[in-house]
Amino acid sequence: MRYLIDTNIFIRLNVDRQLLSGDVKYIIEDCSNLLYISSESVKEMIHLFQTGKVIVKKWKTAQDIVDSIEKEWNMAIKYVQREHLVAFSGLARVENHNDPSDRLIIAQAICEKIPLISSDGKFVHYRKQDLQFVFNKK
Repeated sequence: MRYLIDTNIFIRLNVDRQLLSGDVKYIIEDCSNLLYISSESVKEMIHLFQTGKVIVKKWKTAQDIVDSIEKEWNMAIKYVQREHLVAFSGLARVENHNDPSDRLIIAQAICEKIPLISSDGKFVHYRKQDLQFVFNKK
């Protein structure tokens, strides 16, 4: 099965796996699953790393983030395409959720019909818009 990993899940995966629920660990560790991460998440992590808001000991440079995604975790980067932007433009607003990066990642998951794994509880409200959502309960 295919899954899209949200920014917060990838950071938790690299900081402390204990912050992941058993279900999410199982999905990530199952070699038969194909794991993707949005280019929007990569952009977010590079920004957070460069501003010192996220510290992962093994990441010495922003390039290490990209290398970790592809080499260590064997995830493919799913680049934002025109159809994702069209889905983003039509995504209905959810109360108290205005993060444009989150909303673009959600639109990408909906458009690609890929379950999105996240620790953000607000994402559940997008199920009404066909988001397949796996909530990390920790």
